[in-house]
This record gives sequence, C-alpha cells and structure tokens, in this order.
Amino acid sequence: FSSASRSPLPMTAVAPKVEKEEEQVVNPWEVSAGKGGIGYDKLVDQFGCQRLDAATIDRVARLTGRPPHRFLRRGLFFAHRDFNEILDLYEKGEKFYLYTGRGPSSESLHLGHLVPFMFTKYLQDAFKVPLVIQLTDDEKFLWKNLTVNESKRLARENAKDIIACGFDVEKTFMFSDFNFVGGAFYENMVKVARCVTYNKVVGIFGFSQEDHIRKISFPPVQAVPSFPSSFPHLFSGMEQLRCLIPCAIDQDPYFRMTRDVAPRIGCQKPSLTESRFFPALQGESTKMSASDPNSAIYVTDSEEEIKKVNKYAFSGGQDSAELQRELGANLEVSPCPALEHFLLDNKLV
Repeated sequence: FSSASRSPLPMTAVAPKVEKEEEQVVNPWEVSAGKGGIGYDKLVDQFGCQRLDAATIDRVARLTGRPPHRFLRRGLFFAHRDFNEILDLYEKGEKFYLYTGRGPSSESLHLGHLVPFMFTKYLQDAFKVPLVIQLTDDEKFLWKNLTVNESKRLARENAKDIIACGFDVEKTFMFSDFNFVGGAFYENMVKVARCVTYNKVVGIFGFSQEDHIRKISFPPVQAVPSFPSSFPHLFSGMEQLRCLIPCAIDQDPYFRMTRDVAPRIGCQKPSLTESRFFPALQGESTKMSASDPNSAIYVTDSEEEIKKVNKYAFSGGQDSAELQRELGANLEVSPCPALEHFLLDNKLV
C-alpha cells in the first residue's frame, strides 16, 4: 500500500506503554533479579550446567551410607558439573579432594556464607577426603574500597568462623592469597593466564574498559586451587587427582573458564556442585549480602541485633494490622527462609 492510501493516526493516539522487565544479573560480584526472584532454570540454560536429580542424590546416600544432606534434599544445592564423574571415581575406590573459598568483605560470616561451608563439611565427613579453602583477600582489595591490611585482617576474622564449622584439621588446608600465592601455585596461574585471551575473559566476566588490569588478571587466582599441582606439599605425585568444588552458582563463570583451560595445560577439569542463593531478609529478589547489613543475619549478631528480622524481613504479611485482617497473608511467601534451610526436621519446614 502507498502512504497516500492510509489514514493518518489522530494526533492524540499514544502507543501502549510496555513495562520493561528488569534484567537478571548474576556474576561473581553482583546478584539481582526482577520481580519474581532469581530464574534458576534460566541460569542453568545460560551457564550450561546440569540439574541435580533425585537419582544422583540417592546415589550419594548409597555410596556414603549416610542420608543426603538437607541442602540436597531441599534443593538448595540444585545444579552441578560432572558430579557423577566424581561419584564414579569414588565407587571405584579412588579419591578426590574438595575446594571452596571465601572472599572476606565483612567482619564475620552471615547465614548465606555458611551454606557452602556447611555442605563442604558434610562432603568431607561423608567421603573422608582432603579440603583446601581459599581466602581471596586480594580479590576484595581489588573490588572493594579496602586497604591491603584491612583485607588481610578480614580474612583472619572470617577464618575463625570457617574453622568453627568443624572441618577435619588433619585433612584441611586454609590459606589467604596475599600470604600464599607463589611457587607452584603461581606457575599454574601463569599457565592458565596464557590460555585465556582478553576477549574471552571479557566475554565470560563482562569486564569493561574502565576496569583496571588486575581485575582482568584475577580469574586465574581462583582457578588454580582446583589443580592439585598447585599444592605440592599436599598432593605430591597426585597431579591427576580430581577436584570437587561446592559453591554458589554465581561463581560458575570462574570454573567455566577453568574447565575450558584445564586440558590444555595437562590438568583434570574440576567438578562442581552449585547452590541457590540464600535470600536476603527483604525477599527472594536478591541474596543476603555483606554490602547491606540489614539484608543478613551474621553469626556474630547478638540477640538484640537479630531482632532486625522484625523490621526488615519480608514475610508475606500486609503492611498494617488492618490490611492483614482484611486481606490475610500470602502463604506462598516463606516468613523465614532460614528455617527452610537450617531446621533439621523436615516436618517443621
């Protein structure tokens, strides 16, 4: 049709307004979601990991002779990379080791920080394997407004909370990057770095031209604890020992890169078990964060400080007693996600 044959729209016509859906952001340094919370199915598809199914959870119970951890039963740990390969090795009588970590940016751990450590404790006890724990105090110096000394101090404080989780002292090695990086560990960092182009690291982590060069070069630091050759004092002669990494799913980009590089430098790919985020007190749209003290319950909070739950927690109730009586509560909203994750008795959640 020609333009002349069409009647013009009246000047008062207005196109319907389309609400732009807030984009989900999940990376090692930022987690946020639009209305409705984090889309975990979308993350599984986007990252290319696999769902933890009932058959795998049952297999863990059969191989260890223990009930599956409640974090598995309740779906807090919900995704993985090659976890079944680790179980295959264990079933054949072979060992593996565990690697997890903490970026110290607060005086103490909050409930969300505890999740990977509690689950790692279960894995260490169930499979009777060694564990390395990395404190990335250098990362927090690079991303936060902290001095080197303050980053190191926070690492020491956080280490106390981690030790209190009760890991086997004979099978656990914990280190801070500022104090440990060098030797064989640094050799592996350089090998990894040479295999990852600038374009590749920008594509994985979303770095911008405004980011300083040390941020861009940091990922190999978190990658190489998954290679036993980084710890010759622990794993001498065991360079092909497999590694299992329990972590939250926002850490997946580090280990996608690691798994891509590993065969190129003669190392085994690490396997992962990945958890959902522990919700902030304000609701499911984000996670507990050390950046917002009112979003979290810390292990060092006093009884009085924990009463922040009364003020900040999103419970599904209405904003006033009058509305509560008129409309009731939204029973689909958990009044306290912590209970779902930490109560031992399934009948109570």
